[in-house]
Amino acid sequence: MIRTFLKKFRPQIILFVVAVSVTMAGCKKLVEVPPPITEISSANVYSSNTTAAAVLTGIYTSLSQDDQQLENLPAIFLLCGLSADELTLYDINNSLYSPYYKNNLGSYINTGIPNDIWTSTYQLMYRVNAAIEGVTDNSNLSTTVQNQLLGEAFFLRAFYYFYLVNLYGDVPLVTTTNYKVNASLTRSHATDVWKQVISDLKMAQSLLSTNFVGSDAETPTMERTRPTKWAATALLARSYLYTGDWPDAISQASSLIKNTSQFQLAPLNSVFLMNSEETIWSLQPVNSTPSANTGEGAVFDLPPSGPNTGGSFPVYLSNYVIQAFEQGDQRRQVWVDSVIANGTIYYFSYKYAMGAGSSTTVEYDVILRLGEQYLIRAEAEANMGDSIDATLDLDTIRYRAGLSNYSLNLNGTLSTAILHERQVELFTEWGHRWLDLKRLNQINSVMGAPGNVTGFKGGIWSSYLQFFPVELSELEADPELDQTAGYGT
Repeated sequence: MIRTFLKKFRPQIILFVVAVSVTMAGCKKLVEVPPPITEISSANVYSSNTTAAAVLTGIYTSLSQDDQQLENLPAIFLLCGLSADELTLYDINNSLYSPYYKNNLGSYINTGIPNDIWTSTYQLMYRVNAAIEGVTDNSNLSTTVQNQLLGEAFFLRAFYYFYLVNLYGDVPLVTTTNYKVNASLTRSHATDVWKQVISDLKMAQSLLSTNFVGSDAETPTMERTRPTKWAATALLARSYLYTGDWPDAISQASSLIKNTSQFQLAPLNSVFLMNSEETIWSLQPVNSTPSANTGEGAVFDLPPSGPNTGGSFPVYLSNYVIQAFEQGDQRRQVWVDSVIANGTIYYFSYKYAMGAGSSTTVEYDVILRLGEQYLIRAEAEANMGDSIDATLDLDTIRYRAGLSNYSLNLNGTLSTAILHERQVELFTEWGHRWLDLKRLNQINSVMGAPGNVTGFKGGIWSSYLQFFPVELSELEADPELDQTAGYGT
């Protein structure tokens, strides 16, 4: 059945996208033998605006499918939520999720890591690099479409590397489709990866449209599903924050916050609705209805029977999250729901209300949103010693949640209050909590002593576990590639 996201295309374009997807899926490893002889030539793929735009559309379709099928990078909301202190695994013997929950992924190195983010992301990286090569200096494309598609490709490469460097530390930098070059790549230092991320985002920022465009990469639309200049700006602000560049983090976040004609903080009950005014970039669902609109809705929205084993509802919100909300926090009422099953109350994330069996599409998976930008700016301002502006930004988010202004006596230091606000504002969204604990050097005290979250979950914490391992097949494919430090081989 033709999926929702592709209905607007002519049949031949749909077949083209499928062909490209199948071809690229054959490139299963970071290092690979020469491309198969059946590969569609770049001369044909990038011969027109329509076919070139379909290549990038195919990548967004893949991301959306992975989100709803709980696979690969889009499943980071679940995998990192399990790894951190956000989710409780009810199905404790689940072979897919238990290693993440117990912080024990090392046991899967030799047998293949379930939901392996490394392999799938590098597959998509190949497609992005091919797009960059195919679109650059292509006289078959109009200048407008060429700039937009090239900007999207640079943005996507930065997006992928942002998560790779945060999840794995040092990673190989792949910026070409040349298999001879890629066949013997070693890990690049994280500093160099961050430089690539920022460079690609600056390039994307200079090329992308300031307005949202449709599937042809040119026509204005209300759909917030293709990256714009503002998506690059949002990820750039976050990248500057992560790398300690406070002035540039403030500058980038400020440019977004000031763009009130396109972005506003939405009421809590509409933040995650399709094309909400807070959305900077989102994924449109591609599964046929009835089905959940998003992967989050599919796995988090518990039925009256509660979580289960061997089924579709293996997790619920941890007490760490529930207890983090202050009294009167409206996010606790709007973004959290619960069921009582067998005399036990189970809380679950209700940011996405459309669970399994939904017959209509009303929610998109929001990847970047304005609320985060206020917290980025607040943290950067606090690190610059600007407590007045930092407090104003923090209170903007607190006000929307129905809370009183920040108080040192009630909320602790400003830095503590900002991290706490990130915990209750961004919970179960795209791995924020796991990444925050790592970048702020709090992961050992939370997961180990004195917090002992890993111990509570049934595992034993060691610092190296903050980075994920690489499965053995990847190491065998590239003799120059080392296993993540601490995991052995």
